[in-house]
Amino acid sequence: MKNLGSIIGFAIAGIFVMSVWGAFVEAYGIFGGWFAGLMIISIMWFMNHFLGLVANEGAVVDMAAGIGICGTMRDVFLQGPQAGINSLPTLAFVIIGAIIGGMAAVAVEKVWAERDAAKTKDISM
Repeated sequence: MKNLGSIIGFAIAGIFVMSVWGAFVEAYGIFGGWFAGLMIISIMWFMNHFLGLVANEGAVVDMAAGIGICGTMRDVFLQGPQAGINSLPTLAFVIIGAIIGGMAAVAVEKVWAERDAAKTKDISM
């Protein structure tokens, strides 16, 4: 049942991002984009995580993955399989960026852990 809730929560987030965000940008320009981003993501985060619609048992980027899958599949359903094939280079670069970002986050966490360990060692002496 948790997985069904996760699928529904991610699908709702993806549908809102793919349908509402662009409409706000077209109507209100860059301010509309910022407003839509703030409102859509905050409301979807509240619904998915705070209210517990999705099962997030680890530090995973779940809403972004759900939104990305929803956006990719929306174009496949509307324009056919070629749209999915055409999106593969973009998805490859997104994956590469995610890997680099994850490696950078781990490096920063290690530096912070070493700094905190050094502070603790200095205090105990």
